[in-house]
Amino acid sequence: MPGLVQANGNAMSLKERINEDMKAALKARQSERLSAIRLLMAAIKQKEIDERAVQDDAAVIAVVERLIKQRRDSIGQFQAAGRMDLVEKETAELDLLKQYLPQPLSEQQIEAAVEAAIAEAAGAAALGPQAMGKVMALLKARLAGKADMSRVSALVKARLNR
Repeated sequence: MPGLVQANGNAMSLKERINEDMKAALKARQSERLSAIRLLMAAIKQKEIDERAVQDDAAVIAVVERLIKQRRDSIGQFQAAGRMDLVEKETAELDLLKQYLPQPLSEQQIEAAVEAAIAEAAGAAALGPQAMGKVMALLKARLAGKADMSRVSALVKARLNR
């Protein structure tokens, strides 16, 4: 995250921050927090093993987003089943995971990014619903972790169908 600096003056990567948070939770004996952070670290390590590469902040954010989506799905299923104990556990994990996402963009910033991507895509081809994929590819790279991509998709669709 911007603003986090290690003792040697270098900015701390997101993965390093998560590792430091895990050590702090271990020392403070915060078992629920430690468990959630360990799940996140395991998912990051699995991705590194699968891709045979150390993950940068963007890849770590993608892992965090995937885990957040899983928690939201689980919460809905547990609520439907009346398992409030599991809803509370998943909600606590969801809140912890959200801490590792970048600051979300405002609605105006998202709309400005959509307009810029549409203008950029317009230079390559005619606009319309068929440009959706190209515009979304541009926006996914720019807004990953900073905006709800389903909301962005709806904005792009509405804008292209004008």
